[in-house]
Amino acid sequence: MDGVRTTSFGQGYDPSPVDRLGVWLSGRRVRRHVGRANGLVVGDIGCGYHATLTRSLLGEARHSVVADVALAPDLVAHPEVTALEGPLPDVLHRVPDGSLDVVLCLSVLEHLWEPEATLRELRRIARPGGVVLVNVPSWRGKRFLELSAFRLGTSPRDEMDDHKAYYDPRDLWPLLVRAGFLPSGIRCTRHKFGLNTFAACTLPR
Repeated sequence: MDGVRTTSFGQGYDPSPVDRLGVWLSGRRVRRHVGRANGLVVGDIGCGYHATLTRSLLGEARHSVVADVALAPDLVAHPEVTALEGPLPDVLHRVPDGSLDVVLCLSVLEHLWEPEATLRELRRIARPGGVVLVNVPSWRGKRFLELSAFRLGTSPRDEMDDHKAYYDPRDLWPLLVRAGFLPSGIRCTRHKFGLNTFAACTLPR
């Protein structure tokens, strides 16, 4: 299918200040839900070439699983990291059921033709009582991102041209339910000044 990615976010270029701000804000939101990752097994799905957020957890998490179409060599070789290179959701078939305490999928679904299939895999690999955290750009965010990329040149044009969809809470919530998450475990809210939608999905024990 046309539009399938062959490179990861941040591969071969330095993220812009706008991108770095977005990553920092996402990291803050993740910390609000996870706190310190001591003793946890954390998955960062669609982590980007350098897996910036996962790197901040190394030495804190018990183990990390990262997945993207391409990953930095030092990350692949790291003893505390299981690195999976390949397209989503296929590459996740290598992750055992219920093996991750925290699963992150940040700014990824908007790049996928079949996001529900990936969400089903995220639910499968999260342990009972674990949490899946999802961040996606909203329809309001679309205007800001395209202004930054197409007119101001402060974000990568290729990243925006790769977007397949945008999600307000009313768009993301039913997608999560169809993927198998229970409504009682879903908290889906606006984030980053309304430019993103963030969902925390807790699995039953």
